[in-house]
Amino acid sequence: MSYLNNAFVQFFELIHKEVTVVFVNQDFAYGISIILVTLIIRLILFPLSLKQTRSSFAMTAVQPEAKKLQDKYKNDPQKAQAEVMKLYKEKGASPFSGCLPMLIQWPIFIALYYVFNNLTGISGVSFLWIKDLAKADIILAILSGITTYYSGMLMMPSTGDQAKQTQIMNASMSIFMVFISWKLRSALVMYWVINNLVQVGQTMLIKKWDAKKKEAKKNEVQKA
Repeated sequence: MSYLNNAFVQFFELIHKEVTVVFVNQDFAYGISIILVTLIIRLILFPLSLKQTRSSFAMTAVQPEAKKLQDKYKNDPQKAQAEVMKLYKEKGASPFSGCLPMLIQWPIFIALYYVFNNLTGISGVSFLWIKDLAKADIILAILSGITTYYSGMLMMPSTGDQAKQTQIMNASMSIFMVFISWKLRSALVMYWVINNLVQVGQTMLIKKWDAKKKEAKKNEVQKA
């Protein structure tokens, strides 16, 4: 873990060094650096995030079929579970796809916690409404909970027993993020909020893109 922490420190310092070439204002440079680091990390994780997002959409699409299987084998719970899991596998769906992106982000969050706790130059730096990136900010703490919940909600199946479980997990994670963000440095919480906002935009774009592809495929079939 120390190797990952040191790698992130060097990575952030490199980005910040390049940003200061363009922005001489140190306060603004730190804020822009955090935004750029977030965007770069999201870009690197995009292939994995794309897979999980589509798995989540597939999960929602198969819920009617899963419900039919559960009703069909209602007297044999083990058989019902086996058939439903088989259906998920065939359709490329994952019951916990809505929560996986958050879990994947957790090691990065921990590494950046180390980064921002060891950056001496960040103390006293202000950005936007944040008075000090080295101290906690109430508004950011609340935003961390709201954006965590919303980004997770977009990835969750809308119906079924698994949906209830993931909704509980998502709500619990959101409350937890508000609680810990009240104690963390604003720089780290700012990363988390931006990360969630990017996740929301990414999910909506993928959903729109896939819907267009399905519509185009449907039109081709009808023409044929």
